[in-house]
Amino acid sequence: MNFYSPERLALHSGPTLLVVAAVLILGDVRPSFAQQNLPPAVENQMAVGFEALKSGDLETAEKIFSDAAHRGVKHPLVYHNLGVIAQQRGNHKEAVARFRDAIALQPAYGPSHLLLGVSLLALGRTSEALRELKQAARLMPEQPQAHLQLARAHEASEDWLAAVEELQKLVELAPREPEYSYQLARAWTKLSGWSYQQIERVNPKSARLQQGLGQEYAIQEKYDLALDAYKRAAALDPKLPEVHLAMAVILLEMTNFDEALSEIALEQKLVPGSKAAAEIRTKIETAKAGLAP
Repeated sequence: MNFYSPERLALHSGPTLLVVAAVLILGDVRPSFAQQNLPPAVENQMAVGFEALKSGDLETAEKIFSDAAHRGVKHPLVYHNLGVIAQQRGNHKEAVARFRDAIALQPAYGPSHLLLGVSLLALGRTSEALRELKQAARLMPEQPQAHLQLARAHEASEDWLAAVEELQKLVELAPREPEYSYQLARAWTKLSGWSYQQIERVNPKSARLQQGLGQEYAIQEKYDLALDAYKRAAALDPKLPEVHLAMAVILLEMTNFDEALSEIALEQKLVPGSKAAAEIRTKIETAKAGLAP
């Protein structure tokens, strides 16, 4: 079971998922309480509250941690866990207040910055969320959720370049998690779309823009539209590489071998050492020979 997958850590996908993440980050709670020299009775009661929280018994956990706060127990986990409880109930404003209380007691407490950022993001306070999630990623660089949630905050800000950078870190941390690779590929697609929008805004007659349109049409298997876009790109910039290669691939798919060979010849003039062009030429010639009488 992978407790760090995005589905398991979605805010509304289950009552204990973010609690589980916090538990995995924090490890055993008892030493943390013991380090504060709490009376044994208080320490034991806090441990009971923590176990209730892990099991999803929010009412018992809230009663224990609220009672500790009212009795003046100054420990970051008391307020952090109250924040987790509020977050699990969808009360993100209350969660933000409690996580800030925890951070005031222990500023370098990474889990509180992480979950504070999650609640701020849920409230639409993206700038504040980015600040907290960046801090969480700095404090917990090996924690996948810190990078995933930071990437989501960048996406909410439509900063696709920063989102891609965080997701690349995430994939490096967990290369066997297919969901992370999928999220990275999706972000790359968004970044590509954003790039073309910027090109269109700055220079609507850009050859690169037409090349991008050709790629999009080709993905959709709208080959006639793709060829038209690539031809416009080639007309705008006759020396732009990969345009004739792309047209050759489409023409090969359409079994228009003679035109495909003409396009691949133009590509090889532009990029004489292109391995991709040489491979496509071989495929075209083989396909054409296979249809010869």
